[in-house]
Amino acid sequence: MKMTVKEVATLTGVSVRTLHYYHREGILIPSEVTGNKYRYYDAANLAQLQNILFLRELDFSIQEIKGILADPDYDEMDAFKKQRHLLLLKRRRLDKLIALLDQKLEGEKNMNFKPFDMTEIEANKKQYETEVKERWGKTDAYRQSQQKTNGYSPDQWEAIHTEAEAIYAGFVAKMDQDAAAPEVQELVAQWQAHISRHYYECTKEILAGLGLMYVHDDRFKANIDTHAEGLAQFMSDAIGIYTAK
Repeated sequence: MKMTVKEVATLTGVSVRTLHYYHREGILIPSEVTGNKYRYYDAANLAQLQNILFLRELDFSIQEIKGILADPDYDEMDAFKKQRHLLLLKRRRLDKLIALLDQKLEGEKNMNFKPFDMTEIEANKKQYETEVKERWGKTDAYRQSQQKTNGYSPDQWEAIHTEAEAIYAGFVAKMDQDAAAPEVQELVAQWQAHISRHYYECTKEILAGLGLMYVHDDRFKANIDTHAEGLAQFMSDAIGIYTAK
């Protein structure tokens, strides 16, 4: 699947200007940017956009979102569950407001202000914000990612993306080899260096965790396997060998 920025805007309701802004800030890098600057988005981009919009609903800044999504411990499913709970609370409040309007249309004169109460929603929202910030805001990876990525220009983000794609292509070209082969292990070292250079210090421990996420987290697996079916497993196996040394 390949969509233009206008097609993504039409599908999602997010303006072209906002999508350009997300690209410029480095939180939603198109899967392809042509020589004449046309942007194309794939399924992994749309999944990333959903994550961004959920976090924006919770009033996180773009810089905070950048750090959260870059952190290897980000739990997408946990975020979705909490967001669902908040939406259910909002729906309950809307149902009460509609019922109040129905009463008014029927001639009810009683002054009822309870349906306007936002206390429960705001309390849950605040609790979730606190949990996320406590979980990710204190990690070295989060802080390093913010420090490194805050100043990146669109051209720098595109260069980083191009570098990552080249490493992916290297893995794809070696998928017919054993994951322990020296050439494959060299690609793992390049991947570790890429993360450390552009995001945060990727220790062997962190890299090992990422390797597991590549096959156990559907978001990561789907994104990596867009390059070649089975690539996520191949990279995970190679990383496992590399980090066990």
